[in-house]
Amino acid sequence: MRTEDQFFHVVVIDDDPTQLERVRVFCDAMDLPRVRLFTTPDPTAAVRHIAQNSVDLVLTDNVMPNSSGDAVLERVMQINPSIPVVIMTAYGSTEDAVGLLKKGAADYLVKPTSKTDIERLFVRVSEASVFARENAKLQETITEYFGSDAIMYKSRVMAETLNVAARSARSKATVLISGESGVGKELVARLIHFASPRSEKPFVTVNIAALPETLIESELFGHRKGAFTGASDDRVGRFEQAHTGTIFIDEVGDVPAAVQVKLLRAIQFGEIERVGENATRKLDVRIIAATNRDLKAMAESNRFRSDLYYRLNVIPVVIPPLRDRRIDVPRLVEHFITTFAERNEKHVEAASREAMDLLMKYRYPGNVRELENIIESAVVMCRGSMITVADLPPAVRDAAQADASTPGDDLSRDDATGRDATYDVAMRAFETDLIARAIREAGGNRSEAARALGVTERKIRSRLERLGIESKTP
Repeated sequence: MRTEDQFFHVVVIDDDPTQLERVRVFCDAMDLPRVRLFTTPDPTAAVRHIAQNSVDLVLTDNVMPNSSGDAVLERVMQINPSIPVVIMTAYGSTEDAVGLLKKGAADYLVKPTSKTDIERLFVRVSEASVFARENAKLQETITEYFGSDAIMYKSRVMAETLNVAARSARSKATVLISGESGVGKELVARLIHFASPRSEKPFVTVNIAALPETLIESELFGHRKGAFTGASDDRVGRFEQAHTGTIFIDEVGDVPAAVQVKLLRAIQFGEIERVGENATRKLDVRIIAATNRDLKAMAESNRFRSDLYYRLNVIPVVIPPLRDRRIDVPRLVEHFITTFAERNEKHVEAASREAMDLLMKYRYPGNVRELENIIESAVVMCRGSMITVADLPPAVRDAAQADASTPGDDLSRDDATGRDATYDVAMRAFETDLIARAIREAGGNRSEAARALGVTERKIRSRLERLGIESKTP
């Protein structure tokens, strides 16, 4: 039995009965989402229905005898601004629709609408609606256990990563977190633990890369007195410490081959043996592992047990590097400035435009951890209330200059002005990269990309045309 909240509730407003019937036929032919449709030629009746029901999408004609898309948008935003409103407009009237995007419309369709147009729109909005609800719950979890500033992000790609992590939390499945050094793998592991039913139980961490190879087995599984030279007492390993809770095994790719067999048994059967002991101990431990290495490639080349890899990789969580989500940089910079200004008792409020420009261009091989160190250094070195280019570490300044001077860039001087062309080339490359990344992260939706960048869709289109890259972006 399908409950009411399992339907995607759509209101369609159009004075043309043919268009209303057209949308209805399209919806009847759809498998997913399952649509509950309310169609009407009367905007007043539509608004009344929206006020009295939970609605997921409003699809309205732009020009009607007694109303307009503008008026419908205004009333819907008064009732519930989170309901997306999509405008249907005749060919040649897209300028009016773009104007409505500035006022808050989610998107527009050009008539005559096709089944593909409608289906893509409904799938995109329904998925976004589910994602938004899940993300709101995720934010509540992050705030509850870590504070509102613990995990800072704005990019959709990072939101999707955290969404996967949060949805895995209530299960007992093993999670493998992959990502470069410094992206925050342990923080995500803690999020999974504290969002799980085991949140009140132990969360035990072990970094394999920080241990001598000869001690890894003992650290994980413990040992019996006299098991090896220096084992003067019985020792409880990290797995036993994590009983009923979660163990986080960082840099799991560094686990020696001999220990991988025991780790596999612990995952498969929940059983361990201390070093030097024949007794089997049964444990209840949730396992989260992390690596900055390509475990799949290692398994394929026999440098890591393939059966262990598949046992670890039940739920893969891949954290993107900071250079692939540079839209997150401003929020992180603001957060770190506040944190380190308070810690060092300095009155530093922000980064200058020029400094932020360099921070946005930098590639961050050390990811978020490196950005944190950069801002701490800049806050300490800052003489005033604003971080300037001179306050940034030399590595950031030098890297930005090197990027601007890569082969293929036009570094010739402008004969008419005598100015170097380097700045213009670098800014063009930066703007191109910023817009293209925003569009990719928005799944090709330019309206969503524009909102993420804080500009209008018209401006994005204009900049794409001026930069000559319209055909190169989704």
